[in-house]
Amino acid sequence: MPSPASVPALWLQLTVVGIWLGAILLLAESLHRYASVDFEITRKIVHIGTGNVILLAWWLQIPAWVGIGAAVLSSAVALLSYRFPILPGVNSVGRQSFGTFFYAVSMGVLIAWFWPLQQPQYAAIGILVMTWGDGLAALIGQRFGRHRYQFWGIKKSWEGSLTMALVSFAVCCSILLVVRGNISATWLVPVAVAFVATGLEAFSWFGIDNLTVPLGSAAVAFFLNQFLL
Repeated sequence: MPSPASVPALWLQLTVVGIWLGAILLLAESLHRYASVDFEITRKIVHIGTGNVILLAWWLQIPAWVGIGAAVLSSAVALLSYRFPILPGVNSVGRQSFGTFFYAVSMGVLIAWFWPLQQPQYAAIGILVMTWGDGLAALIGQRFGRHRYQFWGIKKSWEGSLTMALVSFAVCCSILLVVRGNISATWLVPVAVAFVATGLEAFSWFGIDNLTVPLGSAAVAFFLNQFLL
């Protein structure tokens, strides 16, 4: 728990994060209600926008207990939204996917894992690979996907999967470059992360990829770096 002296700083941190999340949700709901923007587009706006909160949590050094608590609360709201019309621009009642719930769970698990280790970059890798990789892969695949394939009955496109691989590679490279200044000694890590993330994203029954991709990407990056360094 924070000491009395740190309470004002914590409130400032929470205010910044709250404003960011509120703006993303307001934008998505406004587009859904008043501009008749397609439901999947508004979901991806929320998907990409809220995922970047991991960078704010890292930058502002938000305590682990706050991040975990927020993830638990978000998970509860996500579950309720499947039964009640909470934020219809994000989830539709009766939707046969628990992606939003898994997304919140994955963020809580990664914060609980890497914050105590003082290694938040791996939590960021896991979340941002899902945030940008899956988000852009879905948009590219839906709009430009011409070459289809099926993985255990799940329809995907090679264009979408290629986008997932390239974005995952770019995300991992960018974060490791910021942390280390170069990745020449560990260039294999982004390649492995891209390969694993793309494979896990291809299996997305009930939105389970929102859990497996972040955890798998973070784990691969973390353990490979321990082995290679």
